[in-house]
Amino acid sequence: MDVELGQLRALAAAVTTGTLEGAARELHVTPSAVSQRLKALEAATGRVLLVRSKPVRVTPSGAAVLRLARQVALLAADAARELDAEGPTGRPTVPIAVNADSLATWVLPALAPLATDYCFDLHRADQEHTGDLLRDGTVMAAVTAEADPVPGCRVVRLGAMRYRPTATRGFADRWFPGGVSPEALTAAPVVVFDRKDDLQHAYLRRRGAAHPPTHYVPSSADYLRAVRLGFGWGTLPDLQLAGAPDGDGGQLVELDPDGATDVVLYWQQWRLHSPALDRVAAAVQEAARVQLDPEIRR
Repeated sequence: MDVELGQLRALAAAVTTGTLEGAARELHVTPSAVSQRLKALEAATGRVLLVRSKPVRVTPSGAAVLRLARQVALLAADAARELDAEGPTGRPTVPIAVNADSLATWVLPALAPLATDYCFDLHRADQEHTGDLLRDGTVMAAVTAEADPVPGCRVVRLGAMRYRPTATRGFADRWFPGGVSPEALTAAPVVVFDRKDDLQHAYLRRRGAAHPPTHYVPSSADYLRAVRLGFGWGTLPDLQLAGAPDGDGGQLVELDPDGATDVVLYWQQWRLHSPALDRVAAAVQEAARVQLDPEIRR
């Protein structure tokens, strides 16, 4: 497969920006030039790589070539940094998929010391779905619940985040005066992150409860606030509860001492020897060693 660096850059830019016009602005060329590079790349590979929708999206063949494009870009940036001993002319961009609760608690502090050396393109996705962004080439690494390595990736177990069904004292007194039961759980409102979040419903299924009134709050910080304000009960991670200031609704209480859920997390990254990616992996793994539950890290 005889492809050129400019063609690969055009593909990556089109996917990142969503349009050929956006790719042209990013690459400082005309949309016609981007289109020509993409056609040449498709001719070289003998495959259709992009669906020209808005936003554009990669085909299965395009996902494979997009991974190549991102790998080449990272290696080129690494080499440029090595060659420029007086100071890097550009920073490698490292795209990573992270679940919302990890992003809100321990991942950003882990990456902060590297923020002067690299640019991070963080994609928030549920831990059950971050692996999909590895498969389609959107990201180079992911904090994920997938234990089996994505093709072309290596995997390291990070540990686990422990979630507990939680509510304000006033909410618990109103909806669970006799304790947690299937009937009370079916009647009491629940706060769910988004429609891909199954933590609350998995707990309800274990307790034999039906579908209760549901509020959707797709932000970790606002999710915590919604529970504090009494919108409903929700499963909150210990890391977030430990760092949450008092306010909004008073003290939170655990509804069910036997209802904790452990979400085991893994670090998956491309099998690519890159100083940038290796430094990021080391920082994430060290933070996980310190922050994630030591009793369930093994």
